[in-house]
Amino acid sequence: MDKAGILGAVLAGGQSSRFGSDKALAEIGGHSLLQHAVDQLSHWCGAVIAVGREAAPVPVVADWPDAGLGPLGGIAAALRHGRNNGFAAVLTVGVDSLGLPENLPDRLRPGPAYVKDQPVVGLWPIDALDAVEAILLGDGRHSMLAFAEAVSARGVRLAEPTINVNRPEDLAAITLLPRGPAPE
Repeated sequence: MDKAGILGAVLAGGQSSRFGSDKALAEIGGHSLLQHAVDQLSHWCGAVIAVGREAAPVPVVADWPDAGLGPLGGIAAALRHGRNNGFAAVLTVGVDSLGLPENLPDRLRPGPAYVKDQPVVGLWPIDALDAVEAILLGDGRHSMLAFAEAVSARGVRLAEPTINVNRPEDLAAITLLPRGPAPE
């Protein structure tokens, strides 16, 4: 599957309760976390959307079937949008998912597959839509791992752990990381 067949989806509808404010708008290196996620997906995908927001630098899609259902509501919305627009798969990342490797799509192919330390980062074929809808409309576990099990997704362990920004301290720690080679 080439880049054109993959829809990128930034899952950006969370409550940011541990962060204390809208973390999608928090900045690192002069750019919002939302913009970082959009830029990264733009390298890998034929089109990019933001799910669960009212405004973004890319088209926005509401969570399905309702807001407040966590990442599964965002994934369901993205898969529905992808199906309706002729995409073969959806690559999802959280708005707070940083430290993803340049070869992420290659690591996740063939889908369905997800990153073990951040299951919201995944490559989901469009036919996974039925499974996520059944979970969201059913009485069982509404979790990423239940979805991954339902579609027989592979868990992929990356060489370096990813970064998940949950609190302002997490973001502050990232900005303190050295950039580029150490001075001599």
